[in-house]
Amino acid sequence: MNLLVRNIARTLTEAELLALFKPYGSIQSCTLVMNKESGLSKGFGFIEMPKVGEAKAAILGLNGKNVGGSKLRVKKAEIKQAVD
Repeated sequence: MNLLVRNIARTLTEAELLALFKPYGSIQSCTLVMNKESGLSKGFGFIEMPKVGEAKAAILGLNGKNVGGSKLRVKKAEIKQAVD
């Protein structure tokens, strides 16, 4: 399951984001979206967890959690389909 993580503190690193989710299960990928010009975090990212139960546990455990002065928002990422 692919998770969207929003409202991430701009000072949080990709490694720290990964460490937040690691206790909930296996992680296939972790991406913190960065501003290409400034090199700073845009405040959101994606976590891919192969097991749905573990991903749901991460949502329950981390959504609303205060990390670095920001309240995380974690939910299932919606995949947008291209329209012909």
